[in-house]
Amino acid sequence: MRDARGLPGESGPLEPLTMTAAATDQPVEGRFDGREHRFPVRVYFEDTDLSGVVYHANYLRFMERARSDMLRLVGVDQRGVMEAGGGAYAVADLAIKYHRPAKLDDALVVVSRLTRLRAAAVAIHQRVMRGDETLAEAAVTAALVAPDGRPKRQPADWAAAYEKLIWNGE
Repeated sequence: MRDARGLPGESGPLEPLTMTAAATDQPVEGRFDGREHRFPVRVYFEDTDLSGVVYHANYLRFMERARSDMLRLVGVDQRGVMEAGGGAYAVADLAIKYHRPAKLDDALVVVSRLTRLRAAAVAIHQRVMRGDETLAEAAVTAALVAPDGRPKRQPADWAAAYEKLIWNGE
């Protein structure tokens, strides 16, 4: 018997869940709300330092995951381009400001907005939020870099997808 949360009840053995694995076992990709991408994150023990707060570098991990999934949802196949020898995105510039600490088991949301598009790069503003409270925010520039390390023009279909998402205050 399971309770309303799907946890074992006190009255007997576990009954099998009826949900299909295909529908429930997929990684979280976040979602778009207008032009903002919203990516949920849970703070686990491994994310914290000895004082019980999120280690500063882990905010960058949260933001990287959010950016990668945002691009995937837009239709950017980073892996396909990389494997075909077309290069990969690299962080070319990053400025981060920490406002408040996140703690173990906090439910966070990384909110990402594209703010500027250039031939070889895209600028992204990201905020790590706990409810309505901004915990950290960053300005990130990701540049497409060819295998030889030089900047490379982004594919036209990527640029067209980005143009539709550029944040203009809406």
